[in-house]
Amino acid sequence: MVTDGPFRLIRQDGTVDTTVLDVDTSRRWLADLTADAAAFVRDRGDGLLHVFAPHATAGVALLELGSGTEDDLGEVLGRLLPRDDRYQHAHGARGHGADHVLPAIVSPSMVLPVLGGRIALGTWQSLVLVDTNGDNPRRQVRLSFVAS
Repeated sequence: MVTDGPFRLIRQDGTVDTTVLDVDTSRRWLADLTADAAAFVRDRGDGLLHVFAPHATAGVALLELGSGTEDDLGEVLGRLLPRDDRYQHAHGARGHGADHVLPAIVSPSMVLPVLGGRIALGTWQSLVLVDTNGDNPRRQVRLSFVAS
C-alpha cells in the first residue's frame, strides 16, 4: 500500500469482495451472523473481514451465545440506555432515542482476521448484530473481504 497524505491509503493490489446480508430482527434483538460470515470467507485464504451495519440504530459485536450472556448484555444496555422519554431524539416508540445512542456503545463496524479461509474467532466468540430498535426489523449487514 502507498499512502497519499497522512490518512489516505491507496490499494495497489489484491481484491475486495463484498456481500450484503438481509437480517430480520422482528423476533430477536441479537442476530447471530457467524455462520453467514464464515461461509462468505470460506476458501478465500488469508485476509481481513470487514463487517458493517449501515444503520443509525444497530451495531455489531463479538459475544458468547447460549450462556446467558445475551440476557446480561440486555440488562447492561437497559441500565446504560433506559427506554424512557429522556432523549432529545424523540420520534418513534417510547425510548427510541436510546436506539440512536446504541452505535456509540456497540460499534456499527469491526474488522476480523481471516486465516486460511476461516475467521480467527476465539473458542466462544460469535459475531452478532445488536439491534434494539423494534420500529425497523429489516436490517442489512455488509461483509467485505480484503485478501492479503
